[in-house]
Amino acid sequence: MGSGKTMLVSEMAQAVLKEDAPVCIEAFDGSTFGPEDADLQVRVTSPKAIYQLASNLNEIGLARAYILGYFDIEGLDVADPYPQLRKLVELASYIRKPSPLELARMGAAVLSHGYHKVEVPQSEGPSKFERIKSGLFPHTEKADSETVSFHYDLSNEFYADFIGPSMTYTCAVFDTPDMSLDDAQRNKIDLVLDKLDLKPGDRMLDIGCGWGALVIAAAKRGIKALGVSLSHEQIEYGQEWIRREGLENLAELRVMDYREVPERDFDGITSVGMMEHVGAKNYRHYFDEMFKLLKPAGRLLNHQITISKDKPNNRPGTDEFLDRYIFPDGDLASPGFIESALHDAGFEVVNQENLRQHYALTLHHWNANLKANWADAVKQVGYERAKVYGLYLAACELNFELNGIQVHQFLAVKPDKEGLPKGNWYPLRPWWAA
Repeated sequence: MGSGKTMLVSEMAQAVLKEDAPVCIEAFDGSTFGPEDADLQVRVTSPKAIYQLASNLNEIGLARAYILGYFDIEGLDVADPYPQLRKLVELASYIRKPSPLELARMGAAVLSHGYHKVEVPQSEGPSKFERIKSGLFPHTEKADSETVSFHYDLSNEFYADFIGPSMTYTCAVFDTPDMSLDDAQRNKIDLVLDKLDLKPGDRMLDIGCGWGALVIAAAKRGIKALGVSLSHEQIEYGQEWIRREGLENLAELRVMDYREVPERDFDGITSVGMMEHVGAKNYRHYFDEMFKLLKPAGRLLNHQITISKDKPNNRPGTDEFLDRYIFPDGDLASPGFIESALHDAGFEVVNQENLRQHYALTLHHWNANLKANWADAVKQVGYERAKVYGLYLAACELNFELNGIQVHQFLAVKPDKEGLPKGNWYPLRPWWAA
């Protein structure tokens, strides 16, 4: 940041890190912090990195500095930054609280350079406050349509670059760690359908159907399957896929909000990777709608990302990076919160399964695919957004590994109060393979 009385970047690092922190920081002002042979080598290439961190003392400042290239980590691959992210997480235990004098000096050093407009990456969306100010209140039909489009209507080809030919953008299920991603995704789809245990001619609704993989798999079993999504690109892709498979008589996809589905008396409903967009405060209403859509003794399979612990003040939610760059208005809750919402809506929960480790493996494969198809990914969405997705996938893999987040499947049944004798609306023991 200059010479003389101006605080150097190395001095700022010394103010926030313990002396034995296993990192070497080399800065644009010629200063360095930490041992030269440290396993983690960070280069701060521009004073704009400091402005970003000073303007946003949270993950947004760090994410912007990374996305805009204001700092670099030796050996980091933007398509798969997982190894370096893991080292940064380990560095967290070496953070210390600066003294008031050190804070004052850092503030003075930044201010001494005058006002600098903080750059915002093109791939960053508006904050939650800005969305509300524009009339997009979280989890209204209008806001949901906008936020789903922000995430999913990028490019079908881009998603294929990292999720692979299965076009399945949810946690796979692995029999062994070395199982292929495509086999594991087929495994997951089979698990979902096996748990529902629908028969040929039964009717199924898939809410948040994505590109249609689950609907198509159900139709191949003779199930009459309807899928709904708010993403036009996904539905167009899926409709063409259905035509290629010759399944028009059994499979249908619609651009439609689940709240607008006119049909009733479905034998089964799947909600796979949808609840993250619903909002925890709306869970009870969501499950009330599922209850109405199912026939008595019908089954619901709900598959969603969860948090491993209740958040402070019991306020679910996602972090600001995900909210601005990936899933606007995304919301997570604990498995206990979800099961209570199912129970309060009238469902009987038959089974609950945690697939946390499987999602870490899935994300590992997605980063590897993004790396293998990097040139096309950049062609589809541009370098900056592709870089954002590399960071997002790697950060999520790490979060699943560290048990910050989990993913659960809940199998629930709408009780048949009048129809079946002695309440036997499902078999005595689990009827699906593990």
